[in-house]
Amino acid sequence: MDSVSIVLILLLAVVVSGAVARMVPVSLPAPLVQILLGAGIGLSTSYRVDLDPELFLLLFLPPLLFLDGWRIPKDALLKDVATVVELALGLVLMTIVGMGVFIHWMIPAMPLAVAFALAAVVSPTDPIAVSAIASRVPIPKRMMHILEGESLLNDASGLVCLRFAIAAALTGTFSAGAAALNFVWVAGAGLLIGVAVTLVVSRAKAWVTARWGEDTGSQILVSLLIPFGSYLLAEHLHASGILAAVSAGVTMTFAEISRQAMAVTRMRRNSVWDTIQFSLNGIIFVVLGEQLPAILAGSTRTVAITGHASPWWLGAYVLAIVAGLAALRFAWVWVSLRLTILRKQNRGAVATSPGWRLIAAMSFAGVRGAITLAGVLTIPLVLNDGTPFPARDLAIFLAAGVIIVSLLLASVALPVLLKGLTMPPEPSKQAEEDAARVAAAEAAIRAIEERQHALAEDHGEADRYATAGTRVMDLYRERIESRSQGLSDATRAEEKLVREFRLVGVKAERGTILDLVRAQRIGSETARKLTRELDLSELRHRG
Repeated sequence: MDSVSIVLILLLAVVVSGAVARMVPVSLPAPLVQILLGAGIGLSTSYRVDLDPELFLLLFLPPLLFLDGWRIPKDALLKDVATVVELALGLVLMTIVGMGVFIHWMIPAMPLAVAFALAAVVSPTDPIAVSAIASRVPIPKRMMHILEGESLLNDASGLVCLRFAIAAALTGTFSAGAAALNFVWVAGAGLLIGVAVTLVVSRAKAWVTARWGEDTGSQILVSLLIPFGSYLLAEHLHASGILAAVSAGVTMTFAEISRQAMAVTRMRRNSVWDTIQFSLNGIIFVVLGEQLPAILAGSTRTVAITGHASPWWLGAYVLAIVAGLAALRFAWVWVSLRLTILRKQNRGAVATSPGWRLIAAMSFAGVRGAITLAGVLTIPLVLNDGTPFPARDLAIFLAAGVIIVSLLLASVALPVLLKGLTMPPEPSKQAEEDAARVAAAEAAIRAIEERQHALAEDHGEADRYATAGTRVMDLYRERIESRSQGLSDATRAEEKLVREFRLVGVKAERGTILDLVRAQRIGSETARKLTRELDLSELRHRG
């Protein structure tokens, strides 16, 4: 019962954190609120979360990384793939080597392998935390796409490097050649397993659906099981379960294109995944807060590992690590952007030099979050010989401190830097959208005409089918006429007003239905059906 109570308390804290984050007048990101609530739980209740590193890794990382890979805009990622790879791989490797050596030099009591493990877990960034921080100051789309792509890849690269660092700490040996060969297998096999699992499951699901129909609940459950299946199979084969989950998510996008699910399945599945993402990310930060009292209570023992007596040294180490991470990131972002400009100039394109605010915003956006915490908590409790893992508590303390300080710094700096910041102009996608709408409308008209003729041949009464079909086709013809010549600014403004009026009407309809339910003039089933239709209409007009 205690385990069930803990889970329910954590979920309640996640729910409350979202409300509190919206209530406070200052722009306080939800992750910080969740950490504070978790700390309150740890101080005020007798419940404690006993974390099993392997179980924690299995429950939290595969679905989060799978969803990141599934939802990231692939075209936007490919457009800036060079910049993303430079940040996600080059910066991660430089961070692990540079910060690993720096941490070991600063804290000689921490073995070099453990220092590299700590550097590996603080190297991945968390775009969800950035979105929460900048929710009141919109992030330029291209910048957010770069951050999402960087996070997707550096989560995998950082955690794979963590695996090697922990292996070195457990065995006491490290061979660069053997590590390189092992990395090829771990990474390559992990990627292939994720792709294979997703394709096999998608084909099997499509085969069953084609013969016996589609069950929405089963489809959603299958999508939830794919990341766990990919992860467990890869780990069983001594490959990277992390990369398997990422590649499974990326492959899911292309599998869905060729094997479309029903609209109701997609809508319900998106809702389920949104809830899972919100819950898991929130629980991770609440757990961090819940662990803080115990971590701080043991700070005296932890700081003794470093050879000092005052716990304030731990704060100094955290600030030094954050400063080192920020300096490395600022330098790498500047170099990366300069290389991007040089590549464009070599191709004859005009490229403007980025301003310092853009570089600073990209640097402060490197917030550490859920992946860092999940990674550091997977450090084993003991070595192979049964002795305690060296400096494990110190690594967890420093990683937690880096998360909190980076969140606080970004909360202050990002809104200031992002206010009024514009990325280099992007070509408009309006023409692409208009062409797609016209092509879709023309295909709809052809399909309706074919259906009209088929019904007339089978049942007669051609006039009745023609009248009904013409009413629908007129709507598509209006879309073709309006989009073929392009829309003027005045027409677009009018369309915006039409959508606004439609939303006003939907709101009035919904209010009337609620009044009818309260007056018991319609039943709950009718109300639910009409409300569902209004919800779909509202989503359409808001889109």
